[in-house]
Amino acid sequence: MIKSHPSEANLFQYVAGELSAGLSLVMATHVDMCSQCQAAVADIEETLCKQEFGSTEPLEALNCEQMMAAIFASSAPKSVVRTPVESMLSLEGKRFNLPNTLARNRDRIGPWSHMVGKLWRAPMQVSSDSSVNLIYMAQGATVPEHTHKGTEATLVVNGTFNDEHDSYHDGDFILLNEKHRHSPQTQQEDCLTLASLDAPLHFTSGISRLLNPFSSLFFR
Repeated sequence: MIKSHPSEANLFQYVAGELSAGLSLVMATHVDMCSQCQAAVADIEETLCKQEFGSTEPLEALNCEQMMAAIFASSAPKSVVRTPVESMLSLEGKRFNLPNTLARNRDRIGPWSHMVGKLWRAPMQVSSDSSVNLIYMAQGATVPEHTHKGTEATLVVNGTFNDEHDSYHDGDFILLNEKHRHSPQTQQEDCLTLASLDAPLHFTSGISRLLNPFSSLFFR
């Protein structure tokens, strides 16, 4: 069961298109996986639609979602043929079923590379204002303790990881900033996450602080 969600304010920003492309992708993938946030997004869309088009009786009687769908359908080329989207991702002998948003953007996923220890990374080409990566943590992996020079949004795509604050499972969304310090790790299960950063990490503990001159490697 998903227990960690974006705030209502974050969802309003997401629907209004006010977030960076990287954060929007992470939130859209969470919404794909979360029926609670799907309902919240639908309510926000209806509210914003009524604000945009007014509150006269005829418009209130319209279903805004149906109206927008009709607009897009009428402008779509008749010859467009939708091809099936490959939703499976393979790594280290594991196969992961990607949520629809990630599956539709799998052509943006770059090659996997080994980072340190039991961590692998595949960059996603999304925008220049944020770094978006799929991060694979094998069983028994640890990310050195760090804080954030900007905002870090993480979504658990599959598996479980925990830090000093909580344990996170499929669909959980975590938004952290410079006020937070943590060291994510896996124990009995591996974990695939989607993460967006708008600034490099800052490592804070022990020998891991020696990584700070190279923290930009995590931000690309």
